[in-house]
Amino acid sequence: MKAKDLRERTVEDLRELEKSLTRETFTLRFKNFTNRLDDTSAIRKTRRDLARVKTILAERARAEKQASTTKSEAK
Repeated sequence: MKAKDLRERTVEDLRELEKSLTRETFTLRFKNFTNRLDDTSAIRKTRRDLARVKTILAERARAEKQASTTKSEAK
């Protein structure tokens, strides 16, 4: 997943994606532990996608907080 594609999504969509990636990471780690996972690079890819989603959510939260602070100072 590209960060550019993720930035076009809504916050609700990103939160749902975060939940599904968290579940998928757990599943992949469990499969790896039980020797049922063939492609171990999938764990790394999923973790990085999850980090991208979390970063974008944090950026949006920070921007929202800064915008609300700027509005309150203007009053």
